[in-house]
Amino acid sequence: MSKLSDFKALSFDCYGTLIDWESGIYRALEPYVERSSSNWGRSEVVEAYLEEEHKIEAENPTMLYSSIIEKACERVAGRLGIELNDEERKAARESIRTWEPFPDTVDALARLSKHYVLIILSNVDLESFSYTRKILEHGFTFHKILTAQEIGSYKPDERNFLYILKTAKDEFGVEREQVLVTAQSLMHDHVPANKLGLSSAWIARRGGHCEVEGVTYTFQFPSMGAMADALEAESHNSDNS
Repeated sequence: MSKLSDFKALSFDCYGTLIDWESGIYRALEPYVERSSSNWGRSEVVEAYLEEEHKIEAENPTMLYSSIIEKACERVAGRLGIELNDEERKAARESIRTWEPFPDTVDALARLSKHYVLIILSNVDLESFSYTRKILEHGFTFHKILTAQEIGSYKPDERNFLYILKTAKDEFGVEREQVLVTAQSLMHDHVPANKLGLSSAWIARRGGHCEVEGVTYTFQFPSMGAMADALEAESHNSDNS
């Protein structure tokens, strides 16, 4: 059985794993529901957004993520029977700048950074992530940021994972079997990890969407904090053995 200490690099999904994107996007969309005659709850709003975002990413693999957010929000508004003005479209596009991390994220990353090369592999553009980076990097720095903008495709495209494997090898000397895909989204991260034979850790955040049947993972934790705890417990047991 694999141990967390067998790995040298973590490939992080960001939004949904480190950042509470669902709360962030719901805050952006909630005013649309209030303006409409719909009785949609949070789950319906988020599911509608996910459907539209996924379609837009597949149709436009080189579109900046901030523009994808704008267009997905506009489509959700259309489903609700309302139109967005220029100010509302701008607010949707820039909403990612204020999305907040889960309470355990920053401390867990600082602890994990003592043991791993930390690489972000995210469906985001560089400008948008620059705001997220300022929120996350306290007590550590990411070793590498890989975005859909740089790669030219959005996860779950396998090209994104082949790109990170090449980067890990070329820049950090880390072999593919030493990379642990660490993510909440089964569809975006664990499905392609399965197809490529990569080890993965499912961060099973409460309320996570995009769950799929048949996917497997090497580890499962309820939070990033729990993953950091497990690694430190491994190290402690090893020291005492």
